[in-house]
Amino acid sequence: MIVVSVPNNTGWIEVICGSMFSGKTQELIRRLKLATIARQKVQVFNSYLDTRYAKEHIVSHDKSMLSAKPVKSAKEILKIVDPDTKVVGIDEAHFFGEEIVEVANKLASGGRRVIVAGLDMDYRGEPFLNMSKIMAVAEYVTKNLAICMVCGNPAHYSQRLSDSSKRIVVGAGEKYEARCRKCFMPEK
Repeated sequence: MIVVSVPNNTGWIEVICGSMFSGKTQELIRRLKLATIARQKVQVFNSYLDTRYAKEHIVSHDKSMLSAKPVKSAKEILKIVDPDTKVVGIDEAHFFGEEIVEVANKLASGGRRVIVAGLDMDYRGEPFLNMSKIMAVAEYVTKNLAICMVCGNPAHYSQRLSDSSKRIVVGAGEKYEARCRKCFMPEK
């Protein structure tokens, strides 16, 4: 992330987005650990739906992890965030409804740094509306690219390998591959 200036005496929103296997959670963990090293109080939240690796941690595919509170809705975060928390991390933001935008705005307007990570597109290559909206109001947006698992090109699509037609299917390498524009097959 290239930061020209860091806001002073105000909150802000940072979004880390991209496809599966692009390092979104890894980058979120890195930023949150740096805030902890700087002695800032950090609270981390994720969706209760994400139980791939651990229930009460955010975990990257390379197994980096950080303790987190699973929540059923974004609004639940507002009820349990501590008053003295300076940095709020939210992983798998695409699992939450559009309320994630309102919640992130309230947290940032309250003077907190809010770092949100999530998929920007679903397995069909269609944008998650809540992620599009939060990117629009964020001060900083980082789009990570993965490496296409077919040809090695830069990848920004998540190719679903299973036959499910549900928009959200929790999974990792057994259910998804990162794909480039050329290798992505949205109707698979």
